[in-house]
This record gives sequence, C-alpha cells and structure tokens, in this order.
Amino acid sequence: MKVQVEEVSPIERNLHIEVEPERVEEELARAYVALGRQVKIAGFRPGKVPRRILEQRFREQVEDDVVRRVVERAYLTAINENKVEAVSSPQVTPTQLKSGVPFTFQARVEVKPKLEPKDYQGIELKREDSAVGDEKVTERIEQMRSRMASLVPVEGRDVAEKGDYVLADYVGSADGTELPGGQQANFTVQVAPGELYEGNIAALEGAKVGEVREVDYTYPAEYEDANLKGKTAHFKITVKALKRQVTPELDDAFAKEIGGGDTMEAMRAKVRADLEAGAKVQAEQGERDALIKSLVEKNPFDVPRAMVDRAVEFMLDGALRNIARGGMDPRQLGLDFNRLRDELRPRGETEVRGSLILEAIALKENILPAPADVEARIETLAAESGPQAAQVRQHFGNPEERRGLSLRLREEKTIEFLKAHAKYS
Repeated sequence: MKVQVEEVSPIERNLHIEVEPERVEEELARAYVALGRQVKIAGFRPGKVPRRILEQRFREQVEDDVVRRVVERAYLTAINENKVEAVSSPQVTPTQLKSGVPFTFQARVEVKPKLEPKDYQGIELKREDSAVGDEKVTERIEQMRSRMASLVPVEGRDVAEKGDYVLADYVGSADGTELPGGQQANFTVQVAPGELYEGNIAALEGAKVGEVREVDYTYPAEYEDANLKGKTAHFKITVKALKRQVTPELDDAFAKEIGGGDTMEAMRAKVRADLEAGAKVQAEQGERDALIKSLVEKNPFDVPRAMVDRAVEFMLDGALRNIARGGMDPRQLGLDFNRLRDELRPRGETEVRGSLILEAIALKENILPAPADVEARIETLAAESGPQAAQVRQHFGNPEERRGLSLRLREEKTIEFLKAHAKYS
C-alpha cells in the first residue's frame, strides 16, 4: 500500500492512498464466496453458484461492500503508520474498482494541531477569595428555613393582606376570547408585587373571601409564549381562601430535622463548611478560566471544527441532564437546539483551545501523573460513591476509562504548575 500525506492546512491533511490490486481481489473473492453460501439460485446448490453468475446479479452490491471495507482498513492503517492524529471522520473520495489496477482513494481529515506553547509562565492572576462571612451562612440558613415553610389557613379575618397566599379560581381572556388553558381551579398566588405568571398578584390586596376580583395584566415583551408576549389579558379571579406562611423556629429541633446536626451551632458549622467548599471550587474555576483566557490570547492557532462540535454537544448534553435532574423533561420545553449550539460554540471553542494548549504545556514540561496518583484518585471516587464503590473500581478497570482519568489528572497538574508560576495580585 502506498500513502502520500498532503498538508492542506495546520489542521487538515489529505491522504492519497493506493491499495494493491491483489489485496482488492482477495477481498472480492472472499465476498463472493460468502455471498455464494447465502443466496439461493435455482439450478445451483448452496455454495456452488459460479462467481460469474453472482457477478451478473450482485456486482454493484458486492463491490460497494468491498470498497467500504478496503477504504476503512486502508485508512486506519495509513493514519497509524503515518502518525496522522485524526480528530474527525474522513471525507473519502474513492475511484471505481478495476480488475488488475490499484484501487486509489483520497481521505481528507481534520487533525490535532501541532503547538509550541509560549508565554505560559508568569501569567497575571487575581487571587480569588473563598472566605465565607457570617452573613452568607445566615442567608443560606434562611433559605433552608424558607424551603421548609408551610401554608396554614388565616384565622380571624377574611380580607387579603399583603404577604398572604390566596387560594383561588380564575378565568383569563384576551381580545374577548378565552386564553388557551385559561381556566384553572384551586391555584395559589401570593399577594405581593411581581409578575402574575410567576404567582404574584398585588391587586388582590383587600379582596374578601368569596369576592370575584377582575385584574388586567400585560405580559412582558420577552415572555416565552409568542401568543401572549406583550399582550394584555383580563382575569376574573374568585378568592376562595386565605393562607399565611409559617416558617420553623431556628432552634436545635430545626437543625436535627434538616440533618444539620444536633444543635444550631453544629448546623451553622456544617453550612459554613459546605459554603466554603463551594466557594473554593468556584474560586478554582475562576482561576482556571482566567488562565485559559490568557493562554488562548497568547497562543493563537486554528482549531478543528470537529473538536469544537464535540465540545458543544458535550456541554449541551450536560445542560439537558441538569434540567432532567431538576425534575423537568427537556423535550417539553420547546428548546431551539440549533440556537443553543450557536450560543455554546464560543465557549466550546475556548475550551478546546485551552485543552490543547494545556496538553502541549504538559508535554513540554513533562507533566504526567504517576500510576499511584491515578490509583489514589480512583479510591477517592470510590469512597465518595458509598455503596457504588465496587462499580467505580470496576469502571476504572477499563483501560480507556483509566487513561481518561489519567489525562484529567494531567490537566489538573498542569493547572497547578501554571498557578505556581503565575503572578498573583
């Protein structure tokens, strides 16, 4: 087999590949033998159909299959032997099979760019503060307290006051026509300023239980429903009951109920520790983003589209999983996936550029995690997974998964190297 590699650009190669006619003929012979065992043709026993008969009936199908196999095997051999780091599927331009003549084809493919990183030591960084003040701890505890609040009937009055919650029925219309799904019974809103579609209706202040109050509401111009955005709707709201929100007392019983410890003091300590852990992660991400931004600015290069496409799909998949974990079905949200991909593309391109530069720095500085480092990380992940520890160890028993973890550790070590040589302000 003959291979000529043409450099189209720093991120593209065009492979001119020539396969010996003998090799192609071997593939054709095997294909016709296999076909002869499968087909049934009147007058011939299975496996005894002459090749010329098979060629008359199945030549195009057989040659298409043979071309596909020959191209696939020859291409893989060519990129391995010529050390072409392909990052995309090839665009193949084959010729026709001709008896006794070498089979030739071209394969155009994107490749990982060769980088010589520069100006990566002495990057100016701002030190991120991960300290957590008392006010942050108090704010988080109040959020936890609010989530455990309950609604109880208002006693001693039947007129809605600001801050109350109202159980009501409504009928909504616009331009004299009832809105789609414009009737609802037993919905709850708060008597508070804000948007009606978010559950706030300040106009119900002073309404009495049993009263029907009419309210006009103009939907925001950015409202997601195109049929309602910017439109004024009219609502007839029947007040059925009043409720008030009751939040638990901040005491040791509350701490125990939410699993924060036996005392409020222990709960505050746990909340502070959780906030500090989150702040540390956020600070580290901020420093990483700043490093990547600086590296990308100092090291311009072309980036393969296929790598950016994969990064975008990875980010989109992660976003959809987060939505699903939040209890919503992404398929029911009417998302414009092409628009989302376009919005994610700049970030995806930056991530790809950053990863390639970090890889180049690691190679230049001989940064590589030791096998013991990989094993220690596996054990940490196993310990964090609790009952699934055995599955985690089995997962990383796969050589590819273990290699992926090693590459992630290499990137982490490279980030630490860059931080150690950065200039902090």
